[in-house]
Amino acid sequence: MAPKLQVGGFGQLPVAAKLFVLVLILGVLTSGYYAGVHLGLEEETEAATRKHAALESQLQEARNRQKEYLKLREEVTVREALDKQNLRILPVTAEIPAFLDDLNRLAELSGLQMDSVQPNPETTEKLYTKVPVQLAIHGRYHELAKFFYNISRLERAINMEDLNLKVAERKGAEGEVQLAVNVRATTFRRKGP
Repeated sequence: MAPKLQVGGFGQLPVAAKLFVLVLILGVLTSGYYAGVHLGLEEETEAATRKHAALESQLQEARNRQKEYLKLREEVTVREALDKQNLRILPVTAEIPAFLDDLNRLAELSGLQMDSVQPNPETTEKLYTKVPVQLAIHGRYHELAKFFYNISRLERAINMEDLNLKVAERKGAEGEVQLAVNVRATTFRRKGP
């Protein structure tokens, strides 16, 4: 005859069996929590940590690029300002009318008389083009000095070359000496493409 199992319930089991069942239930619940909840959270946390590190790296790279951009933008601004200044000194075109206006204005301010203005052909050098203009002017010595000084103060690059002075006439009771001057005023422009 086979032994008969009695179904009496949990309360009739010995204490050791009850503890074993309790530990077994707690182990199953713990491993279920660990496998179902904790491992999923741990994987999400690791994925979030990796994503955070990647985003931090991208943010640092973006900040570095922004610094480089701001540095380059500042350099471009400085170069544009320098180029504008250089364009006043060495323009792209000859700008003969503006050049002659400057010369005429300075001659009048200095008290000189312009007798003739004759543009000469341009000559091209390695990096620039010379734009010469032959001038014939007359006036007193101090007026000439003032004229040449004022030309040196212009922003545009101008050379006064082949200066030829001669006494033109005596004027007034004080015997002021008038000088006749032939000079080649040479300005420059950037070499064309």
